[in-house]
Amino acid sequence: MQPVAKTGIGDRLSGLLWRYPRLLLIVLLVPPLLWLGVIYIGALAALLVQSFFSIDEFSGLIDYHLTLKTYGELLRPANFDIILRTTLMATAVTLAAAVIAFPVAYYAARHAKGHMKAFFYLGVMLPLWSSYLVKVYAWKLILAKEGILSWAVDGIGASAALNAVLALPVIGGGSLSVSYIGTFLVFLYIWLPYMILPVQAALERVPSNLLEASGDLGASPRQTLRHVILPLALPGIIAGSIFTFSLTLGDYIIPQIIGSSRLFIGQAVYSHQGTAGNIPLAAAFAVVPIVIMGFYLWAAKRRGAFDAL
Repeated sequence: MQPVAKTGIGDRLSGLLWRYPRLLLIVLLVPPLLWLGVIYIGALAALLVQSFFSIDEFSGLIDYHLTLKTYGELLRPANFDIILRTTLMATAVTLAAAVIAFPVAYYAARHAKGHMKAFFYLGVMLPLWSSYLVKVYAWKLILAKEGILSWAVDGIGASAALNAVLALPVIGGGSLSVSYIGTFLVFLYIWLPYMILPVQAALERVPSNLLEASGDLGASPRQTLRHVILPLALPGIIAGSIFTFSLTLGDYIIPQIIGSSRLFIGQAVYSHQGTAGNIPLAAAFAVVPIVIMGFYLWAAKRRGAFDAL
């Protein structure tokens, strides 16, 4: 008679998890969910609570009584200008990224084959492999008054046109590296891959027979693009805009290095929680992008954008 093999704790546990797959799912999900709940959601909850505190104007200390006074400070002209400036920049970057990304993504999805498609993915992903700070500082040198871009513009005799652009109010400056134009260009370069890839994925899902049917029904290429391709690619464009808009909205490093001294939301949060010591106002500023992106994600979900992520 064969002796019965003794089973260890590991064997019994694996048998239990095999018999109850839902238990296995719970065991796998609990650790990351706890981490997410404590680190991420907990930090956001603490941030939200602090935004309802205020600073005592006499002592400079935090008043822990719940109030909407700090949110009212966001409506002051100086603070509201920061919110408006950041939102307009994020909108401009998102629109420009969509315009540039669409033809690139369309070529990759509908025409590129084999080695050309691999080259496309390499070209789009390669900038993401280098250091974020290195790219930003490299652009600062490129856009400087003595940088390679000014040298190239001077070489083709377009210095007068560049100087005219830099002389424009608000968006101009002493050079591209200290202007909103330079900030916009760097934002666009850094976040463009996050627009190209979702758009390309959405365009690859467009059935070829729909394009053929559109042509058979007498539609011109322009009509096919407008009435067939663009509506079907719209979820991908919205999905890409989630990345470009939100990343621009919360970035503080690029405006700190490239551009004028006027603050963006990220810089305002950094300055108020640091040297200024106004933690409630910093928290209120940080809540603004969260609220904006909450409405944006709700609208994007209604348009099916998450299917293209």
